Amino acid sequence: MPEFRAVGFIGLGAMGVPMVRHLADKLPAEVPIYVFDIVQSVVDELSTQYKGKIFGANNARDVAAKSDVVFTMVPEGSHVRSVYLDDENSICSTDVSNKILIDCSTIDTATSLQVKDHIATRFPSASFYDAPVSGGVLGAEKGTIAFFLGCAEDDPNLPKISELLRMMGKEIIPCGAPSHGLAAKLSNNYLSGIIAIACSEAFDMGMRAGLDPRVLAKVYAAGTAQNTICDRFNPVPGIAPEAPSTKGYKGGFKVQLMRKDFGLAVDMARRVNAKLVLGDAGLQTYENASKDPRCRDLDSRVVFRYLGGDEDWAKKFQ
Repeated sequence: MPEFRAVGFIGLGAMGVPMVRHLADKLPAEVPIYVFDIVQSVVDELSTQYKGKIFGANNARDVAAKSDVVFTMVPEGSHVRSVYLDDENSICSTDVSNKILIDCSTIDTATSLQVKDHIATRFPSASFYDAPVSGGVLGAEKGTIAFFLGCAEDDPNLPKISELLRMMGKEIIPCGAPSHGLAAKLSNNYLSGIIAIACSEAFDMGMRAGLDPRVLAKVYAAGTAQNTICDRFNPVPGIAPEAPSTKGYKGGFKVQLMRKDFGLAVDMARRVNAKLVLGDAGLQTYENASKDPRCRDLDSRVVFRYLGGDEDWAKKFQ
């Protein structure tokens, strides 16, 4: 007998779709998945592709009513409030007693705590967790994303939650308490965003000095500058074969989303009185890049293009 009789998933964007596919491929055959998104065509495509396994729902309320555990993956805090709280079609407009609700969105900690408090007050037996993810679209497709879970290591629900999360990702890290998953994710994305800018600047200056970026990549990998952005998400096209930059900066983590997360991180730093030296400069960089028509809607490592990096470098090093 499976732990959950039915699983729900709300939010079928670039991350949500591959996550749902992993669940459909790995959950026991008798466990249905109920999905909802405001884009009906995505719901239809998934329910057709996984006929008899994935079922489209009418709204968030419908998903919650039919499922024992519900995942949400939406862009911003306003969307999380809408999905959980706002109207007669929201998750909390039905009885979610004894259900597990897991929000994988990257939003501000205040909204997440507001949702948790609302659920705790109205449905004391329900459990709500923040569980933002890291690893990007590529990681979601490969099933290698990490989950930063807003709970303690001794949380009684952790074993069964982890069983589900491992179907979609590689690592589950309990971060201590409600909203701590989000705090960890925002600090992670702040660091990732800073590294992407620094990486772009470093490659640009080295290339302008006459160095082949392939040589620079080897230098950084062998030296103290080694980092995941250089290794797997290199902002210079043609260095990392699977990086979005090599595919015209298509796919990956949109620059507008990095601007959003970076802004949330800077706001969080202000709330907790953390001094940032690079915060404002980084935020302005992503703000400008997200408005630049050459960069908008592309992977956030497109900051290399925004900074004037040479994307046609290969012609010089044949």
